[in-house]
Amino acid sequence: MASSDYARIEQAILYLDAHAREQPSLDDVAAHVGLSTFHFQRLFSRWAGISPKRFIQVHTLSSARRLLDERRSVLETSLEVGLSGSGRLHELFVTLTSMTPGEYKLGGEGLTVRHGVHLSPFGACLLAVCERGICGLHFLSGESEAEALASLRKQWPRATFEASAEDTAPWMERIFQAGHGGSESSPLSVLVRGTPFQVQVWQALLRVPSGEVTTYEDLARAIGKPKAMRAVGSAVGENPVGLLIPCHRVLRKTGVLGEYRWGASRKRAMLAWEDLRYDGAPLSGM
Repeated sequence: MASSDYARIEQAILYLDAHAREQPSLDDVAAHVGLSTFHFQRLFSRWAGISPKRFIQVHTLSSARRLLDERRSVLETSLEVGLSGSGRLHELFVTLTSMTPGEYKLGGEGLTVRHGVHLSPFGACLLAVCERGICGLHFLSGESEAEALASLRKQWPRATFEASAEDTAPWMERIFQAGHGGSESSPLSVLVRGTPFQVQVWQALLRVPSGEVTTYEDLARAIGKPKAMRAVGSAVGENPVGLLIPCHRVLRKTGVLGEYRWGASRKRAMLAWEDLRYDGAPLSGM
């Protein structure tokens, strides 16, 4: 899906949310995003897997609160529940490895980080991989490729960086197979460099299944630090691997989406995309 296509999808979702009570027609939404009704319906159906009309019916202005009320993930028991729910646990297809204290101090010395820009159902993103797995995924929203790369270099200050979209392309394909309707059997390896507290929060995020949401309070309780909500929020915001470590599934307890490192509109699109596939239907977002 082209980046400009995703931009139209994002505009459409925001428009539908803003006018949900009015139940806008397909013609209205298509005109808003600058497409003919025919082309918009085809574009939207390819991205969402359902028609815009059906989307309007299921995704209302209160969808975030509905998700919170109906599908709030209870992290304390998620490991015990396993696959009893219809959402698939992230940790079944993502293996998170953190650097040891010694490796942390080295700042990635000895690692070769290969990076490339690719299109995804949520727009262009910069993907970074090393011999130990995926080590960065930044969506290019409000920042250039150079700025995203600068963030990665800050995360891995002593690593060697090489531009190689050819090396990252197979990983990009696996991301949208594993746990997203594909047949990927081996888990994706994700390598992070963070403080013990940050890693603990990121590991807790992996227990939030697709189609479910959680709150900062839930995360704080899940890691045994119920009063550390502000620190948890900071750790969520510092997540270096978008989508795979699903920080987009964290809402405020009021149901408000809150901030997102790669844009609140993208967070809304991700939640809508996963919400529509909560029943386990195959995806076709690429």
